[in-house]
Amino acid sequence: MVNKLKEKLQSGEVVVGPFVGLNCPDLVEIMGIVGFDFCVIDTEHGPMNPESIQHLIRAAELSGMTPVVRVTEASPTNILRVLDVGAKAIHVPQVNDVQTAQMVAKASRYYPEGMRGAAVPRALEYGLKPLKEALEEANRDTMVIVHCENVEGLSRLEEIASVSGIDMIFVGPYDLSQSLGIPGQIMHPDMREAVGRALSIIKGAGKPAGIFVTSVEEAVQRIQEGFNYIAYSLDSLIFGLACKEQLAKIKESL
Repeated sequence: MVNKLKEKLQSGEVVVGPFVGLNCPDLVEIMGIVGFDFCVIDTEHGPMNPESIQHLIRAAELSGMTPVVRVTEASPTNILRVLDVGAKAIHVPQVNDVQTAQMVAKASRYYPEGMRGAAVPRALEYGLKPLKEALEEANRDTMVIVHCENVEGLSRLEEIASVSGIDMIFVGPYDLSQSLGIPGQIMHPDMREAVGRALSIIKGAGKPAGIFVTSVEEAVQRIQEGFNYIAYSLDSLIFGLACKEQLAKIKESL
């Protein structure tokens, strides 16, 4: 299956998708039906394991949405397990040096581009496709996204962004603000400077730039700045705010 998300980003399109923290395939399917380009299944802050991730991935695929998974940490085993169940892209948090970036790139692809463990999991159609063809397809379609969310990573971002096999850099504003000593102050002058610096480096490396936002206004602002991968809010917040708004309207009429 072709990675439509990767194709869109390579052609310069803006893509939008939510983080998924609830283990609910139905919500994922609905998000795909309404037209989100991708969803980020969050195992760093969510309760999911590879078995439940697999069902969320199926729901995304069924509704035409690219399934992305944020792993818990930059380790080959974590990367392998989510790719094997069918993730088309991975988010890797706290990639703060070039050595970690190189390891992540190598762990995400098969030889000759990397050394990802080879088997015949769901991602390789359970061995029903010729192995050479399946491995080549996986190497071509897998998308590797690393996070810039720490002052250490930001200071080394030029090196990290130049690593072959790293397809995109994602700016994590909340962790970055915490690292700067101004937690949650996303529009603080220091944050504006840091995000602008990161964006400039990412664009200079010729790679797409992603960022997390929590409102439509913030999404529009980030797109105007030059970000083209917009992680818009998260499932529980989108659902909760929709419920709150509708309930308020009903109560206003009483």
